[in-house]
Amino acid sequence: MRDIRPRKRTAALGSAGALVAATLIAGAVAAPTASAESRHGQDREAYGAAIAADRAAKAGIDWQDCPADWGLEKPIQCGYVTVPLNYAKPDGKQIKLAVDRIGNTGTKDERQGALIYNPGGPGGSGLRFPRRVITKNAIWANTAKAYDFVGFDPRGVGHSAPISCIDPQEYVKAPKADPVPDTEADKLAQRKLAAEYADGCYERSGEMLPYMTTPNTARDLDVIRAALGEKKLNYLGVSYGTYLGAVYGTLFPGHVRRMIVDSVVNPSRENIWYQANLEQDIAFEGRWKDWEDWVAANDATFHLGTTRDAVQAKWLELRATAKKSPLGGVVGPAELITFFQSAPYYDTSWVPVATVFSQYVAGDTQALVDAAAPDLSDTAGNIASENGNAVYTAVECADAKWPTSWRKWDRDNTRLNKDYPFMTWANAWMNLPCATWPVKQQTPVNVTTGKGLPPVLIVQSERDAATPYAGAVELHQRFKGSRLITEKDAGSHGVTGLVNTCINSRVDAYLLTGKLDAADVICAPHATPKP
Repeated sequence: MRDIRPRKRTAALGSAGALVAATLIAGAVAAPTASAESRHGQDREAYGAAIAADRAAKAGIDWQDCPADWGLEKPIQCGYVTVPLNYAKPDGKQIKLAVDRIGNTGTKDERQGALIYNPGGPGGSGLRFPRRVITKNAIWANTAKAYDFVGFDPRGVGHSAPISCIDPQEYVKAPKADPVPDTEADKLAQRKLAAEYADGCYERSGEMLPYMTTPNTARDLDVIRAALGEKKLNYLGVSYGTYLGAVYGTLFPGHVRRMIVDSVVNPSRENIWYQANLEQDIAFEGRWKDWEDWVAANDATFHLGTTRDAVQAKWLELRATAKKSPLGGVVGPAELITFFQSAPYYDTSWVPVATVFSQYVAGDTQALVDAAAPDLSDTAGNIASENGNAVYTAVECADAKWPTSWRKWDRDNTRLNKDYPFMTWANAWMNLPCATWPVKQQTPVNVTTGKGLPPVLIVQSERDAATPYAGAVELHQRFKGSRLITEKDAGSHGVTGLVNTCINSRVDAYLLTGKLDAADVICAPHATPKP
């Protein structure tokens, strides 16, 4: 399940979804010997990546003011980096990747290079990262003195050869079918939708699909590094961005200078991606209960019940009402899950979601309709939403081999739904297109410590729903010399963006000096949201 942004998002399949040097250094990457060109698989792609990076180092980036409709104000600048669609054929079809930057706020002597960011997804855009400087985000003020902040749209996303699987207006139409099936006929209908979605991806974006993989995005990241004139990469990845970082660190260990991964995808080959989504279903249920406990503790504000069970009863009542007759004609169970799931994702959503829920129970249905219904007039937002889902599906389906047996999907999700009903079936339908994916599925990279990989900083909350804690432990074991900061008794997704001095100070110290604690660190939780 892709991580969601705070904006509304409507899933496609009757379910809910779950993100510069002024002087170029020519030849920033040495190309392998020509004999490598005749090799197969990763070797050929490594050769192609080195060629592409060498070309990018020579070409640089033609920085300009950003297009007006990108929503990126001066002094942020935008440009493009050219990469091969297929790294095994570096002289074949090329695509352009959108990048942006804002210069470091400190002196020339304080500057340590570019810090490149990926917010997750797959399918998230990193182009808003430089706005952390524009908005004077205090958490990042020290880092901004030393680094240019650089964002990019990964291949297939936004302004980087975007892909599509379905008409965006069709994609957001509501209400969709309840993701929790009542009958075998319900399951059959969802299976048909999933297969049609996979076919639609091939019809609309077939040329891109075989190359929409995490390893290719990691190669793109290295080409961007070279185009920026950076000998080594400074990188911050959140959520899926941690898996991108893990794969980059494996493919290009000697090219890493500093790397922070926050809210970690378990990089085990066995986990990518079918098992990862099953593990999410369990973790989401736990974090949903945490939120219900908090709502109950604040009953004086929300009036939704003084116990978790009482709040859950109100949720089930709301769900049943919307199933029988969609609120406002457009908000059924699928739309409710899309809205309510932001609470177990992000603590910043606890108050807004509880407030809307409270208003509904008090008799204000419109507030919930406004919050959960799609906006058909927001064509740009709907295009972005559909594109994000298309990239999510394309990358996860192409990265790994998925079960093709419906019996396995049915058995696993039926079993999980008994104890973890909040997200299980919604998540299953979102990922089911991978069972009938129309292009070859790859074998995931074996994430490991290669020669030259420096110590990596891993940050993780203990009760994260989208990327369960075990993922951070797994990557910590695989990346030798890494350090793990655990935010105990917390569960918000994306920890480095929250105010917690125990974490913020260590992120600053690592990025500014490269220093890490002598041992792993456990931090107390950030402040609990207040109504």
